Amino acid sequence: MSGDRLLVDLSDGVLGLTLNRPDKRNALDTQSVDALRAALVRAELDADVRVVTVRGAGPDFCAGADLAELLATANNTMEENEAHAMRLGQVFVRMRELPKPVVAVVHGRALAGGCGLASACDIVLAHEAATFGYPEVRRGFVPAMVMAMLRRAVGEKVAVDLVMTGRLLTAAEAAGVGLVSRVLPMDGFDEQVGEILRRLAAGGASALALIKRQLYELDGLGFADGIALGARVNATARSTPDFAAAVARFLDKT
Repeated sequence: MSGDRLLVDLSDGVLGLTLNRPDKRNALDTQSVDALRAALVRAELDADVRVVTVRGAGPDFCAGADLAELLATANNTMEENEAHAMRLGQVFVRMRELPKPVVAVVHGRALAGGCGLASACDIVLAHEAATFGYPEVRRGFVPAMVMAMLRRAVGEKVAVDLVMTGRLLTAAEAAGVGLVSRVLPMDGFDEQVGEILRRLAAGGASALALIKRQLYELDGLGFADGIALGARVNATARSTPDFAAAVARFLDKT
């Protein structure tokens, strides 16, 4: 456990992070954000961690920023508020830079910064009754940092629609626009999530790290540069012990 705000558990290579403010729909305050950041540092340094999951306690995943804390910053200086915002921004960046898969397991509502937190993860597994959206505009606010992930995930037109209207999406709709990786049925939800996590944890650590790094480095590259990056990653992958051992095992079976 990391304080009251975040529950932390390591089991079978999976570091489970559970936002633990169910009475506030797991709204993100400074303590929650700092606990997430510390847990991600641990995940990078701990060789026993192969996969990280992010969940919410209670009926919802995360409703976004703690509005009471946000309102209290209204009279702060621009510099103070930018630094405050970057605390969460650093969590998003660290999730992308972590050389291990980060999986959002979403049930209930994932709204505003909570939807951004899910989309910052590499894989989003959604309960069929989950809801996603960016309703900040209804409160006169801007989903500013999360648009960096949203635009990459769904494209420009869908992103503009979602953030300007604040409309909410069902899990199936979110999957349809590219915001969700998989929608899992209510029956057997936890079992299916567990099976996916086991497969990820059993994968080659170096291969997973290289896949993640290449996918995010492809942003903004032209076609030829993307192919060249792929060739470099290909060459690196061939030199890893994981590759040699896995190929040897495969050849022994044939």
